[in-house]
Amino acid sequence: RMGLAPVRAHGRLSFGSSSALKIVALSATVGIRREARLAVADIDRGYYGGHALTIACHPSETGERMMVRVLAFALHADDALAFGRGLSSEDEPDLARRDPTGAIDLWIDVGLPDERELRKACGRAREVHVYAYGGRACALWWEKAGSALARQPSLVVHEVPQEASRALAELAARTMKLQCTIQDGHVFVSDGERSVGVELRTLKAAGAA
Repeated sequence: RMGLAPVRAHGRLSFGSSSALKIVALSATVGIRREARLAVADIDRGYYGGHALTIACHPSETGERMMVRVLAFALHADDALAFGRGLSSEDEPDLARRDPTGAIDLWIDVGLPDERELRKACGRAREVHVYAYGGRACALWWEKAGSALARQPSLVVHEVPQEASRALAELAARTMKLQCTIQDGHVFVSDGERSVGVELRTLKAAGAA
């Protein structure tokens, strides 16, 4: 699974108005890379930082999934957070933060991961987050897997509403300048011309049922 390889750009980034970014078709092929400058203002966490991201897309990855990955990065952004290899590797997270020993402290998956794989992840990481999306498909996935996953105290599951994930996909471009602001649980992602509000739905909070 090919993922994003973030390179930390220290200091807060701010982006003013810019010319319209060309939206490209995201039927990705091997070797296509997308560049993103991401400014994060997470008022809830007191985190302000800028990141330069190089985004490598697997052939089967949609723009919607790519942008949910970027959203997940923004929500947990810090110096130690890194992207895994993405869709080409089922036994790795989409994003991970490791402690000084190399053990996974934070495991993040995007989409509708297999329930058995998530239980394995909970045994490998101190904290596991899932950012699920897909509308009705997400509801069916949680209906099937939710009861078993409810017993995992380290697991947190969020749903990105379908209207939000589709709107995020419209921000996808070969070159992106993005701002993400998080305040009182409200998330806003902007490219300087358009803004997408994301109201995450918590399907499971930390702790066992």
